[in-house]
Amino acid sequence: MTSLTTSAPAVASDQLTPAEPAGPGVVVHRDVRVTMRDGVRLATDIYRPAGADGGPDDTPRPVIFERTPYDKSGTPRTELSVARPTPYSRPDLALLLVAQGYVVIWQDCRGRYASEGSFTKYLNEAEDGYDSMVWIDAQSFGNGKVGTMGLSYDAHVQMALACLNPPGLACMAVDSGGFSNAFTCGIRQGGALEMKQATWAYNRAMEAPSVVANPAILRAIEAENLADWMTRTPWTKGRSPVRWDPDYEGYLLDQWQHGTFDSFWKKTGIWAAGHYDTFPEVPIIFMSSWYDAYVQTTLENYTGLKGRAARPLTLIMGPWTHGNRSRRVFGDVDFGPDAPLDGQVDDDWLAFRLKFFAKWLKGEAAAPRDERVHLFVMGGGSGAKTAEGHLDHGGAWIETSDWPVPEARALRLYPRADMSLGDAADEESALGYSYDPADPVPTIGGSLTSGEPIFEGGAFDQTEDERFFGCTRPGLPLIARRDVLSFQTAPLERDLVVAGPVTVRLRVSTDAPDTDFTAKLVDVYPPSPDYPRGYAMNVTDGIFRVRYRKGYETPALVAANEGAFDISITPFATANRFARGHRLRLDISSSNFPKYDINPNTGEAEGTARGRRIAQNTVFLGEGTVLELEVLDL
Repeated sequence: MTSLTTSAPAVASDQLTPAEPAGPGVVVHRDVRVTMRDGVRLATDIYRPAGADGGPDDTPRPVIFERTPYDKSGTPRTELSVARPTPYSRPDLALLLVAQGYVVIWQDCRGRYASEGSFTKYLNEAEDGYDSMVWIDAQSFGNGKVGTMGLSYDAHVQMALACLNPPGLACMAVDSGGFSNAFTCGIRQGGALEMKQATWAYNRAMEAPSVVANPAILRAIEAENLADWMTRTPWTKGRSPVRWDPDYEGYLLDQWQHGTFDSFWKKTGIWAAGHYDTFPEVPIIFMSSWYDAYVQTTLENYTGLKGRAARPLTLIMGPWTHGNRSRRVFGDVDFGPDAPLDGQVDDDWLAFRLKFFAKWLKGEAAAPRDERVHLFVMGGGSGAKTAEGHLDHGGAWIETSDWPVPEARALRLYPRADMSLGDAADEESALGYSYDPADPVPTIGGSLTSGEPIFEGGAFDQTEDERFFGCTRPGLPLIARRDVLSFQTAPLERDLVVAGPVTVRLRVSTDAPDTDFTAKLVDVYPPSPDYPRGYAMNVTDGIFRVRYRKGYETPALVAANEGAFDISITPFATANRFARGHRLRLDISSSNFPKYDINPNTGEAEGTARGRRIAQNTVFLGEGTVLELEVLDL
């Protein structure tokens, strides 16, 4: 575990701004400057109950605290419900929470909106969060109990501050984020870069302090054609659409070009797994969804921290894309009326959090369905096209006591030379293909976020479509490509419920010094009147960069005479009912762009290549190549 000082500045120098009315019975101290250990001041809004005289009521109360890079006075897109489709703004949500008996604190992260300092994505959040908690703990308005909450980046900052065991932390609601290990989920995956980091940097650079200070920078960023730039990857210093803001370009290129899992990645804030042994023993909700970019980190945090009575954990996994817990359609697929959290796990996400905070911050007898695992098992719908034009895939919630699901059993399926997928391996044989980095397999949905306007997450028929970046043959299924090996079962005689981790073990070779292998799990519907060619719905996918075959800490290029070697691809875990008559399909290839960056096959240092070469890649069939699943009898 890395060491990091938890020293924080004296709190006396920070004064509350004058209280002003925020709404009925509530006052706010706006833009309080909370000083960090290096002197940078973070803008912080503090909402409190009003007293009889119109000023703040000084009675100490529990605190709900959220840190965000998305504007502490803005409107989060996901603070809504089925019954209330217009999201609460942060000020409006604060009024509601204060009325429930809390002090509410929203804070802009360093270098974002009203806060001082330079923004380096993720890497200041542990110290800044800890220092802010020290400051809160010293204020008379609090009673010593602080609950944190937030989605995405606001989940990352919670895990970051918790790794340093700050005073006052009493419970956490970690929604779709919070890095267990950013090298294996969230920034990189299987050795490849998640290209959402590039699209996020471009989009968020438009909100940087440099843009506020100089509108010409905003005009320059907006004038860039992001789609064109995506055909010129990898970006390098001064050769990118974010070159107009050195802070944003700098941190992005650091992530892209630093490919070895070493001290660069073992930093507090992006490596909670290194702090599990000393992590605070407080109640935590971990929530994500099968088409979110943070499936793996959520499940790793849950499994890494479970087992302590003083740290009760709740896990919620829905069918949604990133944070969209009150919807039922993701991509082109309808997961049915039970898909929203609303009315299933609780009335809605706000109701669940209110019960959670009441229990752990106020000691009330509220009893949410916490300390359980709530899983949405996708599938079981009619397979017809809905009136809105979506595939009716359906699904239902289950509850269990743990993850992985204790009742699950192992299933091994072997790819075979006749392109089938069965429970017994063939004699050894080989299938080869040419992977050309100038013509990568296009990304069509998946566990994605922050990709706009280049890509989007969710479930789609795996057929080229002009909506998706890189598709050049609309209407042609991806399996028509020569660089995609597609194996599938016979039509299933009964429903098969896959619920758990997914591992694809391959024995492979390549004539390149470096290349990638990808794996995708697909639910194949049979032909029907609505879908004459059937429907191949993506379930989960993953990637592995072969220079890391000896470990992420010891990259090594492939020698010309190396021959075959073994790798493992770990697509995100999932829960899906493959219905009777469907086929379970496994697609193997070497690219999935722009979800992951393109391997140029040259062996050049990560994120710096200007050359490309075609790789001849081979998959050896037999006992060494297998799809490992966990299945449930439901």
